Amino acid sequence: MNKIEIFNKLNEVFQDVFDDDSIIVTEKTTAKDIEDWDSLEHINLIAAVEKEFKISFTMGQVSTMKNVGEMVSIIEEKA
Repeated sequence: MNKIEIFNKLNEVFQDVFDDDSIIVTEKTTAKDIEDWDSLEHINLIAAVEKEFKISFTMGQVSTMKNVGEMVSIIEEKA
């Protein structure tokens, strides 16, 4: 799976989790860029991403992700 395919799937996951079809994530997207992205939604988002890509993030990976680009890199490694 390449980065474009990962971003396309992530856009769908983000749009679903945050119930906002206008969300388009980029490598630099952070929680500050999405209004409803708080700590509870972060947990929901991680769970949804893990389910979509059939992967599991470690606690260390979850706690150190600074933006969507880092999430994509981890997904690339695991997928």
